[in-house]
Amino acid sequence: MKPILLTGIAFAVLSQASYSHAQLRDIADPEETVKTSEMDAPKTSEKLTANYLEGAWDKSRTAEILDDTMRIKFDYDALALSEAEEIAAQDLMEAGARLHTLYLEQRHPQARAVEAYLKEETTRDDLDDLFRIMKGPIATTPDNKRKAFLNVDAEAPRRNVYPDEITREEMDAFLAEYPEARDEILDLRAVVKRADEAEKKEAFDKLDLFPALDILHPGLRENIEDAEEFFALPYSVAYAEDIMFIYDRLTHAAEVMEEDDIAFSRFLKLRAVDLLTDNYDGGDAAWVTGEFTGNLNAQIGSYETYDDALYGVKSFFSLSLLQRDIEKSEELAASIGDIQAIEDALPYTANKEVRSNIPVAVYNVIADYGQARGTNTATILPNEGHLSRQYGRTILIRSNVLTNEKIFADSKSAYQAAIVDRHHDDLELEGNFYRTLWHEIGHYMGPDQTKDGQDIDAALQDTADLMEEMKADLVSLFSAQKLHAAGTFSDKRLRAIYASGILRVLNKNQPRRDQAYGTMQLIQWNWLLDKDVLSMEDGKLTINYDLYPAAVESLLEVVLDFQYQGDRDAANDFIERWTEWDAALHGEIGDLMKAAPGANYRLVTYEALGE
Repeated sequence: MKPILLTGIAFAVLSQASYSHAQLRDIADPEETVKTSEMDAPKTSEKLTANYLEGAWDKSRTAEILDDTMRIKFDYDALALSEAEEIAAQDLMEAGARLHTLYLEQRHPQARAVEAYLKEETTRDDLDDLFRIMKGPIATTPDNKRKAFLNVDAEAPRRNVYPDEITREEMDAFLAEYPEARDEILDLRAVVKRADEAEKKEAFDKLDLFPALDILHPGLRENIEDAEEFFALPYSVAYAEDIMFIYDRLTHAAEVMEEDDIAFSRFLKLRAVDLLTDNYDGGDAAWVTGEFTGNLNAQIGSYETYDDALYGVKSFFSLSLLQRDIEKSEELAASIGDIQAIEDALPYTANKEVRSNIPVAVYNVIADYGQARGTNTATILPNEGHLSRQYGRTILIRSNVLTNEKIFADSKSAYQAAIVDRHHDDLELEGNFYRTLWHEIGHYMGPDQTKDGQDIDAALQDTADLMEEMKADLVSLFSAQKLHAAGTFSDKRLRAIYASGILRVLNKNQPRRDQAYGTMQLIQWNWLLDKDVLSMEDGKLTINYDLYPAAVESLLEVVLDFQYQGDRDAANDFIERWTEWDAALHGEIGDLMKAAPGANYRLVTYEALGE
């Protein structure tokens, strides 16, 4: 009943999200209103007088990365947007810029201050570029280590969504002593605070400043007051000033879009309220089921948990502003076919009913922010099981990323460096496109709960993302074989998809355990070696395509069972067994790929931002 209650209160308090940002400030304290200029300026957690350049990497060291960086600029078709869409896009980009700053703050305690510092610092453009590539002051080095390149604290698994110096052992002990606090502490959208007087006072001050948030989170004051050792503070309260700013921008964008695209307008209005309640049910329902008629779409909020290296349960902020390619979207939607038939064929016993008319569309990125910034090719959301079961999910294919010729040329160069000559032409852009599409559809398939009714994320915790991404990879390859058998995919397309699947799993460096993608790729690589799909020939890899389908299905069966059983310990034992890194095999192939022509890092800019 809690989500329904919160959504109802949200509409009652905010009158269908009609309060402006200024009105919310007046509600907070009519006699001592915060100045608009102060509210609109993002806050930093440290003074800008800190010397972040002391001991910073010199230009020769930053050049090791910047000289190995592909620079990509994404343009967009501004003339295709209506006047209202142009205004809404500007609102959404302003909201995105603030969400990007929030994302930086979530990842590292000093990142927000560093972002402001670098905007004033004009002598070291190289550090500014590196900060943008790495989305913070911690770099991933060419040998896959995480190092601070500015005078900041080292990266910690807690990032900045758990208390300072917290360990998994300390938090586990607390949850064992207070199991009733588990759901709140591990909530998807809450920062964990130590229950000391200073932290409690800061939380109460936020609720005093914004009474609307106090009403929208009934019982929160009492929970904080009674907290022992730790308490959970919803994102909307922890980042209240920023969330109010974003609420204002989304609400204005919704207003200007009412005539052009009422479904998109309703989504924006609901998502503005969602950010105040930290409950996305209303917005996600409108997003997934709405029939948008205009050119714009947007992914807004916090969904993915990849950045949480402590428990793997905290979501991090992002915003993607997307321009729909109507012709390609219609063509793609018509080509998907019967998803239920593939779900029924998956190698697990608890098959479910899925929607075969899953919303899927092709877009070009106008601008990405926060966790989404970079060259992400596609997304399927929402992730929460109860929402996907009730409303389904939506797939966003980013065409100007997925079909970018520079990106594909680099990928093919790395592939050809690792694979024997006779397989070089197997990899094609079309194969990568369809493998990616069915990877996203793959997230929609398979178990969405454990056998005892738990959410898989809650059961597998820091192993959940890894297993989910591996499942999606394998479902994509499994589906390709089924679609080929049904005559939907040609022999050439199937081989191109398989070759893309091989490229997908080849790591250039030994992955860290906190890298969900790299770890699950290494597991697949080792599985394919074990099943003789891949083998060494004259210092490179050769592919036995005949053995490919059986190898995919056998690993998929294992992964689906881990998700259904929900046994984190067993899953971790499996990961430990299948992530062996052999320097004479994996290392040499990785070195060949790194030495191939092309770049190992990417710096993305956007025409829409004047970059």
